[in-house]
Amino acid sequence: MNYGQAIRAIASLVTLGLLTGCAGSSLGDNVQQSLEADPQLEESAPFGDDAADSETDRSAAEATSEDSDIAATDTAPASDATNSPRRRELTPPDYTRSSYSTPRSTAQSTATTQPSESRGSLKGVPADLQPYLRDLQALAGVELAITSRSNNNSTASTGESPFTQTITRREYARWLFETYNAIYADEPGERLRLGNSSDDPIFQDVTSEDSDFAVIQGLAAAGLIPSAVAGNSTDVNFRPDAPLTRADLILWKVPLDTRAALPTTTPEAVKTAWGFQDVDSVEALALRAIAADFQLGDFANFSRAFGYTTLFRPEKTVSRAEAAAVLWRFGTQTEGVSAADLLAD
Repeated sequence: MNYGQAIRAIASLVTLGLLTGCAGSSLGDNVQQSLEADPQLEESAPFGDDAADSETDRSAAEATSEDSDIAATDTAPASDATNSPRRRELTPPDYTRSSYSTPRSTAQSTATTQPSESRGSLKGVPADLQPYLRDLQALAGVELAITSRSNNNSTASTGESPFTQTITRREYARWLFETYNAIYADEPGERLRLGNSSDDPIFQDVTSEDSDFAVIQGLAAAGLIPSAVAGNSTDVNFRPDAPLTRADLILWKVPLDTRAALPTTTPEAVKTAWGFQDVDSVEALALRAIAADFQLGDFANFSRAFGYTTLFRPEKTVSRAEAAAVLWRFGTQTEGVSAADLLAD
């Protein structure tokens, strides 16, 4: 036996002795337990099922957390919009038939919103004169046709109504004739008569070939337009395409209201009645006509067309709208008929 073996043998004997001597004591039990294998360690591997399960659970949790993070990243804007205190509830539009319809075709819109020239837009016409025009336009037998194109270039570019432009003597003669006969359509004895193409022309510049010969000839033959035939004018020309003046507007119309000869008067009397400051510039025949117009009271033609003014301005031109206002009514202060009266029947 060598030295090392002897040492190990002695140690074993000592240990055995200790165990034998300590048997039944607490120290012996503790020593014995310390030398016994740990049953938990003996039954479970260092990386056993519990550790694997724990690791699996941890991996699953991490995966779930990662998926949640990804989902949260993908849906973050929607979540912010939903939870934001500034979010507004949006109500979808109501596309019912009453609130949403198919637009009309261009042809339909044009046909509806673009009337003919004679019954067109009244853009630019003073509001006070528009009702007179509308009534006359609705009156059967009245066309208010516009034949002169010389002064309509500006209205075409601006979109204004042609009724804002100056009316010619030809146009006014036709409107006067047509409107008067339309208002007295049921009274043949009161109607105006057209001139005959076989008659000698009263005016040298309006021959039987003229489109308005019958109207102009008829008015002159009735004594409503001053002429050599009536003995109250030396003019041999009518000047059909010249602008109508205020003097002629009243002079041709008033006899159809009063059904009487024009009264005699003086500039002072007209100035007192109307308050016109320019009566000295008015010709005698026009002065008598404006004096007769004053006798119509509230139905005076001049007031209906021009409103209140202290100037007659006999040579000032007349617009088509102003002419229509004058033609809207025929009659005296106490008896008369207007276009509105006929439309109301």
